[in-house]
Amino acid sequence: MPDLIAPTARLHTAWLRAHDEWGPGPHEDGFGLRPSDEVDSPAGFADWVARLTAESDEASGARCTYRWIVEGDGVLGGIALRHGFDDHVRWAGHIGFGIRPSARGHGYAGWALGRMLGEAAELGMDRVLIVCAVDNIASAKTIERRGGVLEGIRETRLGPARRYWISVASTLSR
Repeated sequence: MPDLIAPTARLHTAWLRAHDEWGPGPHEDGFGLRPSDEVDSPAGFADWVARLTAESDEASGARCTYRWIVEGDGVLGGIALRHGFDDHVRWAGHIGFGIRPSARGHGYAGWALGRMLGEAAELGMDRVLIVCAVDNIASAKTIERRGGVLEGIRETRLGPARRYWISVASTLSR
């Protein structure tokens, strides 16, 4: 049974295995990983987790809630709920998620998305924008199954992307 947890340095080795499976590139949405983050060493990884934790801290005016999708000691993926509607959210969306290749096709993304929509409701968000690459059919289907309505396709700095809006209240009854 999967679980959705806050990032933790305890899972450094498991996270690295998931990261290695993805390979290089900007396709691990949901982890908040920046090109400048050094995650290979335990100290660098702990610093990265500390940044994610600080960004998720409601007491300090949280900008983003990060969660890892785990099962046992394995990291299956990540999901992020971005608060507000700044320039980054306008092109990347409120919610971003990624599932490691070996864990795809088991419903983890839809399960995690449902839980993050619950967190969005707790934050008072009425609707959320979710963006995925135009050729990412699996993500598009996941978003649509959770109530996503296609706004359209726009060009982004990572290529063309589908833009979906989800009404948070209507998805909580699913």
